[in-house]
Amino acid sequence: MLFKQQIFHPIRVFVGGLSTSPHTSLLLWALSLLLFSSGQDSLMAHDEGLYAWRSRFMIESDDWIHPWSTPHHKTPGPYWLIASSYTLFGISEASGRLPSMIAGILSVLLLYEIGKILFGKKVAWLAGAILSVEFLWLQYSRLGTPDVPMIFLVLLAIWSLLKAELHPKYRAAWCFLVGLSFGLGFLVRSFMIVLPIIALLPYLIWEHRRHRHLANPMLYFGFVVGLIPTFVWLWLNWLRYGNASVEQLVDFVINLGSGERDHNGLEFYLWNLPLKAFPWFFFSLLGSFLVIRRPIRYYQLILVGYPFILFVELSLFSTRVSHYSLALYPFIALLAAVGLNWLGKIYQDVETPQSKSLHKIPRNLSYAFGLLGVLLAIAGIFAFIWGDAEVRKYAILAFVSGLSWLILPLVWINRYHLGKKSLTSRYWLAGWLIAAWISLAAAGSSGFLSNYNPDIKAFIQQPAIAQVLQSYPINFLDVGGKTDVLLKFYTPHHGKRLEQVSELPTSGYAWVSVKQVANVSQPYRILGTVQKVSLMELLKKI
Repeated sequence: MLFKQQIFHPIRVFVGGLSTSPHTSLLLWALSLLLFSSGQDSLMAHDEGLYAWRSRFMIESDDWIHPWSTPHHKTPGPYWLIASSYTLFGISEASGRLPSMIAGILSVLLLYEIGKILFGKKVAWLAGAILSVEFLWLQYSRLGTPDVPMIFLVLLAIWSLLKAELHPKYRAAWCFLVGLSFGLGFLVRSFMIVLPIIALLPYLIWEHRRHRHLANPMLYFGFVVGLIPTFVWLWLNWLRYGNASVEQLVDFVINLGSGERDHNGLEFYLWNLPLKAFPWFFFSLLGSFLVIRRPIRYYQLILVGYPFILFVELSLFSTRVSHYSLALYPFIALLAAVGLNWLGKIYQDVETPQSKSLHKIPRNLSYAFGLLGVLLAIAGIFAFIWGDAEVRKYAILAFVSGLSWLILPLVWINRYHLGKKSLTSRYWLAGWLIAAWISLAAAGSSGFLSNYNPDIKAFIQQPAIAQVLQSYPINFLDVGGKTDVLLKFYTPHHGKRLEQVSELPTSGYAWVSVKQVANVSQPYRILGTVQKVSLMELLKKI
């Protein structure tokens, strides 16, 4: 009996916490997942490494407008955010990721506010909690990229549209905030902000007679104000580069839309979304069915139309990568909350004949995920026993995750086979959230969500290597790809970028690709090699 009480005590604490301030509980729920770490951080290449290096270069060059020798192909919003964080907290992986973390938490709270307007507090809280434990969302909330900050601005705009309808007296202020959010979105994510704007047009046009947002001049005034930083940046760039500044922005979008990446075809998001948003994507399908069956008056084109149109836009855009779909994840969470809440009612209500027939759904789901948990735990045990050190990290994660998913069948068995009627639907719903939270907490603690290139980080932290990097400028010879991106950030003092072996100086240090080492004719000494790049000391001829 004492053992059972101890098992369900964390769930009781969690369920009891739901009665406190929803904002506080969501804040603690999301923040804790953002902080779990192995104690070692390293950047992900390409994107995060590029944003980290370019932001650092802005600071070191003391030029936040055009530090590059040629026109840049992206708007400077994300660089300014990361560079500001570097200025306040120092240059590190953690400070570079801080803007995304803050935007991620604010997005969770905004989704709660949107859900509260559409469905009420319970579903809204579930939506915020689910968004926090969606794998890809959590991963990018912990990366120094512009994706999550842009989505925060989109959610802010959608929330403002809803508030403008609820409070007509302050409609001008709310519409100004809508326009401002989209204008700043262009600064953060360039032309990518156009996709969510287009996805909202059916709601803005079809419901125009009722809300008249498009007739509100403050909407356009806010948009222009939001564009001012971008206009100023473009003007200052035009003074230096001429029309090439605008051409670079446009050409970059055209290039992205002109060819597939990694052969990701039209079907890419059809399998990528279910995988990266598992299991919440499938609950969102149930939620979509329920919402279509019983439409939400006035807001159907936001709740269903917006994510559907955005999905079509992303699928038709020829560059298809996982993080482009992040704008869908808040709505996957919101619709999943609708579906999960409906299942929770079935879990508890067995009085009507219809409920009795549907009662098998939550039962079968509980046992299915319990079986998945058993398989994961067994796989983790075998991998830990027979795997190497690298495999054992995954083995521990699989074992912990497997045990966490056993919560669901345990709750079901205790209620319906052992007579624990106090285990209401709130406990069953909490079981889903806690299992996902434990799995992601284990992933964070193992370094899977923060330490993406531990070999490079370990290499540059070696005392002999660190002393050289801190004391001398390092040249770069034929270093490319992801390794080049990472080494640019982790090398404190840059020398020259060289194209030919003959350009190497007579003395000094250089990062040299392994394939070029054999072509170096002058005396040298290899201090170490990482990811097929060697740190070479060039020795003077005696």
